[in-house]
Amino acid sequence: MRTAYFAAFCGVIFGFEPQAWAQSAEQFYQGKAVDVVIGFGAGGGNDFYGRLLANHIGKHIPGRPNVVPKNMPGAGSFLAINTIYNVAPKDGTVIGLGAPTMALDEKIGSQGVRFKSSQLNWVGRIDSQIDVLFMLSTSPVKTIDDARRIESTLSSTGAGSASSNYPTVLNNVVGTKFKIILGYRGSNDAMLAMERGEAEGHSTAWNTLKVAKPEWLRDKKIAMLVQFALSRHPEIANVPTAVEIGRTDDERDVLRAIMSASDIGTAFFTTPDVPADRLAVLRRAFDATMKDPAFLEDAAKAKFSIGPMPGEAVQKLVAEMDGLSPALIQKIAAAFVIPGAK
Repeated sequence: MRTAYFAAFCGVIFGFEPQAWAQSAEQFYQGKAVDVVIGFGAGGGNDFYGRLLANHIGKHIPGRPNVVPKNMPGAGSFLAINTIYNVAPKDGTVIGLGAPTMALDEKIGSQGVRFKSSQLNWVGRIDSQIDVLFMLSTSPVKTIDDARRIESTLSSTGAGSASSNYPTVLNNVVGTKFKIILGYRGSNDAMLAMERGEAEGHSTAWNTLKVAKPEWLRDKKIAMLVQFALSRHPEIANVPTAVEIGRTDDERDVLRAIMSASDIGTAFFTTPDVPADRLAVLRRAFDATMKDPAFLEDAAKAKFSIGPMPGEAVQKLVAEMDGLSPALIQKIAAAFVIPGAK
């Protein structure tokens, strides 16, 4: 009886229903919808991972909510991240996927950042994300040394996206001469632009390339110049990493810090201020999904790799960005500047 009176008193004084503070995760999620907001267009590797998670995580969340994937492309995934950080309900019903460079973008003050990465609650990572830069075999640019001598065109999505950021970094740090053409809705459109002769090359996730254009690899229609990673991926062990193409220790230090984003990879997050018990539920559901045979089978069928990391570890990785020295941050920021941009 006292408990009932106290609950009613809390409802009057503090403005919440008695069930709200006593609700279990199963009671909360039952009958609810959970949105998986994918900050990229349809058809690419990020879209695949987002939909793969959405298809399987629901059965591992108590109450089995309906999980709905939603694409929200724009501003290199900043539109989705900003929306989740500032607008979405902070109750554990929204999970997001954005660019792996988002924590670094925040540190260097990239335009359009209206979020704090370390205040997002990280749910888990499906895989590290290794991007590659490749050129059509008809282009005279077939190596990084060629790219330092010869201007060439790359199709890209938007300013702030990895397909724009990484080539810009190479231009500023190692002296390549890539001309980046912005405005394509996703990697599929950007690669179609190559086929139409609008661009000579593109930069996207290795998983996206090998799944979307296996014939390019099989028939040697492209030359891969560099992989944006700290170490060489075993499937493309003959392609140098961005760190390796640095010419000096100073260049390699800058590139190493930037390439750390590949470890963050396809990491999912939810809003700030999610109740701790619901965050724990989402993290454990994510972990269980990573071991789900049906999930793994779907990934294998699509030839997408799985290299999971728990949310707690991703949270720590993102927080480590705060430890970068001001001097190094200044050099990193300079590496991302597009000449002539205001």
